[in-house]
Amino acid sequence: MTHLFFAASIQRHIAMPARDVVARSVDEALAVAFADEPRLRGYILDDQGGLRRHLSVFVDGMPLRDRRHLSDPVDQNSRIYVVQALSGG
Repeated sequence: MTHLFFAASIQRHIAMPARDVVARSVDEALAVAFADEPRLRGYILDDQGGLRRHLSVFVDGMPLRDRRHLSDPVDQNSRIYVVQALSGG
């Protein structure tokens, strides 16, 4: 099963423990979490359904490629990390 992890900085706002989900894409994995905690959707996704600018998602250590549709593929051994994006200079 795909492992889905939300960083502590996100859980500070909405508790969402790590979990294993059945999914073929990042979108499907997040949909499982949103079904359990609907408030999380508005924190993670913008009004167009894309990933908010202040967040980053990593799939198996690589940055998410499709921030708009979240269609990056995952498999049963994938690890998805949803974290706050760092900015500044």
